[in-house]
Order: sequence, then structure tokens, then C-alpha cells
Amino acid sequence: MTKRMIIMLIIVGVIFGVIFGFKGFQSYMMKKYMSAGAAPAVTVSTIAAVMDEWQPQISAVGSLRAARGVDIASEVAGIVQNVNCKSGDNVKTGQTLLQLNADSDMAQLQTLSAARDLSQSVYERNKKQFIAQAVSKASLDADAADLKVKQAQVAQQEALLRKKTISAPFAGRLGIFSVNPGQYLNPGDKIVTLQALDSIYVDFYLPQQELSRVASGQAVVAVTDTYPDKKFNGRISAISPKVDPQTRNVQIEAIIANPRHELLPGMYATIKVQAGAAKRYLTLPRAAVTFNPYGETVYIVEDKGKTKDGKPSLFVRQTFVTLGPARGDQVAILKGVKEGERIVTSGQLKLKSGSPIVINNQVQPANDANPVSAEP
Repeated sequence: MTKRMIIMLIIVGVIFGVIFGFKGFQSYMMKKYMSAGAAPAVTVSTIAAVMDEWQPQISAVGSLRAARGVDIASEVAGIVQNVNCKSGDNVKTGQTLLQLNADSDMAQLQTLSAARDLSQSVYERNKKQFIAQAVSKASLDADAADLKVKQAQVAQQEALLRKKTISAPFAGRLGIFSVNPGQYLNPGDKIVTLQALDSIYVDFYLPQQELSRVASGQAVVAVTDTYPDKKFNGRISAISPKVDPQTRNVQIEAIIANPRHELLPGMYATIKVQAGAAKRYLTLPRAAVTFNPYGETVYIVEDKGKTKDGKPSLFVRQTFVTLGPARGDQVAILKGVKEGERIVTSGQLKLKSGSPIVINNQVQPANDANPVSAEP
């Protein structure tokens, strides 16, 4: 009886051993199959999260105008005798630009000057005779009045003669002349534009809620697509005391140094007003942030050592972040990322938490704090 019991137990043990061995072998083969069929590594680009200094800015688009600019015109009619400058010339204050024919006016001035000199002589002679009581006081007064009339006529003619010479009221650059010698000018006809370009004004508008952040003398930076890689520094020179009731915007005027005359009136520029003290933020490209209905997330790279063939074993972990202010292509991260952590910047659509990755940083998304439009 004992012998049979031992044989039965041995048989039962063998049966259970076979069953558990098969299960173990099945589990091993399943793991091997799953390992062989694992998802391939996704190629992504990454960037390290770093602290960066941010200067709070208010952005606007403004129009440039010259500090002094005028369309020069004639006050009197006449024939153009000489054009003394060329289009585009830089001129000084008082430099003659154009001369109208003044022959008849000069002759009239000589006539009036002769009449004035005669009246002066008559007055001086009668003045001596009045002392000798040879003429009456009434006669002397009439001579004095006549002399003043003649002097006023000469002054009037001299003023008319000066108007026949068109001069630059201030130093600046001329535009394109629209007149030629021999041409007849009517009063008010435009001759040429004159613009002072050493410094230039920019006019822009800000919403009323930004008024508390701007003040006269505050620094501004202007960028124009004509010179996309160059910044022009200036300062706020005036703030309008009135808010537009239609738009609730206020007009701001800033003055910008323009020693090379690169900026021209009529151009537009993007204005950045330096508002407040600089702050430090953890900064990432906007492309690194994934937006979804549950919040904003980023993928953090985790290094899990090396594979059997010696290559880095890299995986990603998805985490929610709290965003701060944005500037250009960059966004500030207030919570969710630590300084120095590597963040995926492209390829997120193929990722989920735990996905293996391969890093290729040959191409990176835009990460410019002050991007310039490439539009013509």
C-alpha cells in the first residue's frame, strides 16, 4: 500500500512539474515575442530647459515720421530761373534751393529806393528849414509821413524779392524735385520735400490698460523688416493726454536716433517698449509644449543607462506644466520642469509616456525671442 502511494505521488509531482514547466516556458516565449515586437524608438529633437532673463515688453506697430519734415513751396508766382541743388542732396540751413526770375522786382525795388532817397533828402532839407522857421510844422510832418511810406514800400519790395529765392528752412535731405528751369510756379506749388533724418519719430498706439506701464523717457526698441537683424534704440518722448473714445487706445510718440539715415518717414516698425524690471524664467520653445483639453504638457527625456550594445537607453515621461508669459518663439515655464532637464521639441505626435526615443538635434524648431516676419 505504501509503495503504491509513493508511485502515485511521484506521478502527481511529474504531472504538476510538466504543467508548471509548460507555463514557465510559455511565459518566457511570450516575453521574448513581446520584446522582439516592441515599438521602435522614435526620432526626436530635444533642448535643455535653461533659466533666461526676460525683459517685460509691450509690443506695438508704429509709423515713422521725420523729426522735421516739410514740402517746400513758393509763396509767390514766378518763372523758375535756377535749380541750385539735385534730388537727394543733403543741404544745410539757409542753403539756396531754387531761384525765381526777379528782374522786374529788382527794377521796381530800384525805383522805390530812389523815391525813398528823394523823400529822405526832402525831409532832411525841410528839417533844417523848419529850425530856421522857413517852413511850417505841418509841412515837416507831411514830409516825415511821406518818408515812412517810401521806406515801407522799399521794405515790402525787398521782402517780395527775398521770396523769389527759395532756401532750406533747416538742414536735411531733399526729395525729388518736381520743377525745372523755365517752369511757371503758382503760389503754393510743391517744389521738393525736405526731411531731417538725424533722428526720427515713431507714432504708435497702446490700449489704455497699458498706460500704467509706460512713461516719458522709457526705453524702446524698433525693428523694421528693411533691416531685420538690426535694432534701433530710442525713448518715449511724449504720451497723448487723450484716449481715443472709439478704440480706447492712447497715442505714444518715441524718438529714435538715426545717424545713418537708414529709417525713412512713412516706414512702419515693430516697437518693443521696455516695461518694468527684468525677470528670470525657465524658458522653452513654444513647439515643445503640447496643448490638449486637460492642460499643457511636455515630454521629459529620461536616461535609463545603456542597452546591451552600449547605446543610451532613452525614454520619455509626459508631464503637465504651468505656462507663464510668452515672447516671440519662446514661452516661460512656471511649474512642471526643472532647470537642466532635456525636453522634446519635435516628434511629440508619435510619443506617449514610456516611449523609447533616439535624439537627432540637427534640425531644431524656432526659438527666437524677437522673431522677424519673413513676409516681403
